[in-house]
Amino acid sequence: MKNSFHKKTGRHSVKEPQIIYEKRKQAYEDLSKKQKRTANQLSNYRLFSFLLGFSVAVLLYLKVSGVLGIVVGILTLGVFLYLASRHRSVRTQLRYAEILTGLNQKGIQRLQGEWVKFKEQGVEFIEEKHPYAIDLDLFGQASIFQWINSAQTPLGRIALSEVLKTPAKNHEEILKRQEAIAELAQNLGWRQRFETEGIIASQQFQAVEPFIHWAKEREEAYLKPVLKLAVTVLPAITCIMGALYVFWSAVPWQVPGLLVAVQILLLQLYNKERSKVLAMVYKHEASLKTYADMLKQLEKKKFRTEELQKLQNILRDQEGRSAYKQIQKLSKIVERISNRDNAMFIFINILLLWDYHCMIALEEWKSKSGGLLRSWLEVIAKFEELSSLATIPFENPDWVVPEIVEKGNEQQRGIAARQMGHPLLTRKRVTNDFTLREPSGIALITGSNMSGKSTFLRTVGTNLLLAYTGAPVCAQKFRCSIVEIWTCMRVSDNLEQSISSFYAEILRIKQIVEAAEGNEPVFFLLDEIFKGTNSHDRHQGAIALIQQLQKKGALGLVSTHDLELGELERESKGRIKNYHFREYYQNKEIHFDYTLREGISTTRNALYLIRLAGIEIKED
Repeated sequence: MKNSFHKKTGRHSVKEPQIIYEKRKQAYEDLSKKQKRTANQLSNYRLFSFLLGFSVAVLLYLKVSGVLGIVVGILTLGVFLYLASRHRSVRTQLRYAEILTGLNQKGIQRLQGEWVKFKEQGVEFIEEKHPYAIDLDLFGQASIFQWINSAQTPLGRIALSEVLKTPAKNHEEILKRQEAIAELAQNLGWRQRFETEGIIASQQFQAVEPFIHWAKEREEAYLKPVLKLAVTVLPAITCIMGALYVFWSAVPWQVPGLLVAVQILLLQLYNKERSKVLAMVYKHEASLKTYADMLKQLEKKKFRTEELQKLQNILRDQEGRSAYKQIQKLSKIVERISNRDNAMFIFINILLLWDYHCMIALEEWKSKSGGLLRSWLEVIAKFEELSSLATIPFENPDWVVPEIVEKGNEQQRGIAARQMGHPLLTRKRVTNDFTLREPSGIALITGSNMSGKSTFLRTVGTNLLLAYTGAPVCAQKFRCSIVEIWTCMRVSDNLEQSISSFYAEILRIKQIVEAAEGNEPVFFLLDEIFKGTNSHDRHQGAIALIQQLQKKGALGLVSTHDLELGELERESKGRIKNYHFREYYQNKEIHFDYTLREGISTTRNALYLIRLAGIEIKED
């Protein structure tokens, strides 16, 4: 196999996306400045109109005509309220423009390799025992999640984490995801507006599981016609009796008094349970408005790919009404609940049985749409997940959509890539050609320290993972079969469980061996295996493990400093193949070209690096 070495600065592949981001950023910056000026003007107009109008109204009332003064006062109030409404509208538009400016700035930062400064790292999704999450940098600082995440809702973040941890393993599903991601990549404006809706209330999103659970529950008592009739008729009678007593003394005070007492008694029945529900629902007021706005963005957009249309079709209730309108309706019901914070609410509640009306409205909504709430929110989450991945093809138009080999085609099992680089390396990326498939199913990677062995293993694993998510990969050409990825690279001790790093490595390798004995094809990445023991045992253990994995039909890469393992290529008759990285020296300085070459490494640099640390070593 012929290997080639290519350095990419990232400039040619991201030039067009960067120009788009810069133009959009400038446009929204200009819009923000304009809206700020308009907002300040409206604020001044509002103050001026109030002071002038109020002064004129008082003067007219005192000097000319009381009626005229009142009329001017009412007109002044109307103008003031209109200007206040316009001011709120402009401030909202300003908020959107500022967010969109920031989103395009983040795009520029990603292209320039500065995405490692983003706050969202997904650390809450880190799983120490996951087959590859730690070694392939799925979450945390300088991770895939930090690189691409645009999800703002709690379910959206979870959806993105899940597709990274458990990507699609079905050929047809991956193809549909590729089409969906490609379409979303071409709709940058829509993706940014969709994300903006989430950012607007991102600080106010609540945990949705309690809310979804509530939506599925039923309080049938509030839907009984008798109760609905009672809480409607009784307050009406009470108000009429009260008016007859106050204005005309047509009834004794005991009548309205008794009716009010009855309503107070009704409010005391199951008051704690009712208040608990209303308070919980009210906590989601801001979230509901945002979900409604995000659903509106989803429903009004016309998609052409099957996967996106399928998701969009879920956004209907049993009677064909849009999810957006149903969530908006729920949001308006919740707005009524907000009146409970009003100081006068206790009197309104007693007089109108307001809590009962809110509970009845909520139960009626739940009976029609409550069971669909989770599926609607999951559609939003799914679009957030796909939109996050759509960032990759938009910003990297020179990356390739991988060809996925269908299961059952054993002759094509493995990976074949041309000019493959690590997706997370922006300016320092080096690419290599690499093929690993039958009959040579295991690659043994040797090389000196810092020559690029571990990075290459992660390059292969990360691109495989992206291929299964439906995203493009960092290569000019990429073909792979569907496999289970397992890694053993960053292994550390566990003081809490009294597990040494060597034993932790043994436990992980045991899992890989067991996986290789299963029904699904395994692709493994092993970095310096058994490094926690002596050289003899490490060598013997590595031989046994590699041979066992090879016999089980597993594919994978093994990096090592043990050059004697290179004999396995001859002993396996080519089923285990040798590759290496090397360094070179110039002006007494060490350099690396990170080029993958066939064969066993012929260079070493450990003593050179030891001397750099100030340790004197005698020459032989």
